[in-house]
Order: sequence, then C-alpha cells, then structure tokens
Amino acid sequence: MDTTKIKDHMPVVCSDNGQFAVVDHLDVGNTIKLTKDDQGQHHWIPQEWVTKVEEHVHVDRPGDQAMREWSSTPPSGS
Repeated sequence: MDTTKIKDHMPVVCSDNGQFAVVDHLDVGNTIKLTKDDQGQHHWIPQEWVTKVEEHVHVDRPGDQAMREWSSTPPSGS
C-alpha cells in the first residue's frame, strides 16, 4: 500500500465505513500519529493497517477493534 498519499488531518475510516480518527502526521517506525482524542491523548496506528488512501485513510478493521489495538505511547525514536 502506498502510504505516501497520507496527509495531515485526513479522516481515518474503519472497515465498517465509520470515521474513528484523524491523521496528525506520519511518524517514525511506519506509524501514523492520530490527533488528540476527547481526553487529550494522541494514539498511533501501524501503516500496515491501511488498505487504501483517497480523500480518507481506510484501515482493515472495525473502529472498535482499531481503538482497542492502537497504541497510546509513542513509538521508540519519536
């Protein structure tokens, strides 16, 4: 998957077509840093989850699963 098309502030859409996050920016270690949630916390998802990039970033799992599996700590080196 060509993740070079991912731009800051693109909506992130899960496999059931709901938006669950917004891209903050691409981060180190092939991760995507997401903007802060309602509690003021950033999260990171692996670029491997991305299935396609159009006007949205689409990932390969439902939103609930993605939010259970995202990281709340920055990847090493960031």
